[in-house]
Amino acid sequence: MTATALVIAPGVAHAQDASCYDTNVPLTVEEQRLDDTLVAGGPAVGPALVKLAGFDGRVADFTTNLCRQVVPKQAQQFVEREGNALWKAAVARAQSTKPLAHDAYDDRPLYWARLQLTTALRQWKPRSPISVNDRLKLIQKFDWASRGLSDSAFPSKPGVRKIAVTGFDPFQLSGTNVRRANPAGAAALQLDGREITTPNGKVVLQAAVLPVLWGGFDEGVVEQFYGSALQQKPDGFVTISQGRPGRFDIERWAARWRGGFADNNNVGSYGSVPNAAGWPQPTNEFIETTLPFQKMIDAGTGPFTVQLNRNFCEWVVVGSQQSCRTDEPTPGRVAASGGGGDYLSNESMYRANRLRIGYGATNVLGGHLHTPVLGQPADPAALTDAAFEKQRRDIADQVKALVSVV
Repeated sequence: MTATALVIAPGVAHAQDASCYDTNVPLTVEEQRLDDTLVAGGPAVGPALVKLAGFDGRVADFTTNLCRQVVPKQAQQFVEREGNALWKAAVARAQSTKPLAHDAYDDRPLYWARLQLTTALRQWKPRSPISVNDRLKLIQKFDWASRGLSDSAFPSKPGVRKIAVTGFDPFQLSGTNVRRANPAGAAALQLDGREITTPNGKVVLQAAVLPVLWGGFDEGVVEQFYGSALQQKPDGFVTISQGRPGRFDIERWAARWRGGFADNNNVGSYGSVPNAAGWPQPTNEFIETTLPFQKMIDAGTGPFTVQLNRNFCEWVVVGSQQSCRTDEPTPGRVAASGGGGDYLSNESMYRANRLRIGYGATNVLGGHLHTPVLGQPADPAALTDAAFEKQRRDIADQVKALVSVV
């Protein structure tokens, strides 16, 4: 991988904009994967998926128009507007009722288009100097908007229940796994802005897609979305991620611990979940779900089994000895892992529910849903196939049904 992974030069940006980008500026590990192929000499996977979804024109327009931003405030407005537009385009595509040339449930084009545009922001040479910190703020503003965080207001409709949900980006993308998708992210795109009629009345949903990055969590991306949601007095929320093969798990416990596993930038983090500045921060080691898990299990949503996962682990001696059980955490002991483990899925449940407790929202239903693992296309050189698309659709549709039960 090299810093020249920027796909906008020269193939996407217009020739007159070449001086607007410095392709020697180093990229993140995630952005460097824009070069990755499935076979030697084959097309780069990320840009190919962006093109299949029809987002390549949006990328080209962004990289051209970014070069025209002169005033810092203008650039801030531009990146937030474009990030929000990318999110809305991805949601509209996911929920389209018209036949599409490429599977509407594919969450990957949004992920790779976002990386193409953060690459552009990282290598952009504005006419006026920009500090490192100000550039990072621009990238974060764009990134958060492109995840649905600028579009999270519930409509004001009396008698309609409100549910907030989050999925995740694809992850574990090294090597030939670069084509991985994440059904939790696909489900979030399917749910955002939807109004669903249930036997108990109408439900409106707001959704976002979280990064698989410890740094993004440290910056408060979970709190930003669920804090905004909780201030709008929702009836419930569900953090969603990909979990185990062949089944859905409703996680009973979230734990205040990071196990160190590497994220999408190959960065690990180990220890107690840190606070997010500016948000309520109760110090609970474990937080229990308040989702109506038995109702969700009994709903018969199919085709996958749904069960409550009661597992958790606590430190007997922090850092060296754990006790793993299915009963109740021991008062005073430090959490080691929740039912969802000690990675970012567990932490999304922990952070969202820590906010719920901090705001005193005891009447809000909140918890985590792990989806079945999504496989990959059978042909190692293929970006997609019918079986892969059907499995993703089945998982995402069952998520929709389970959230409706909530």
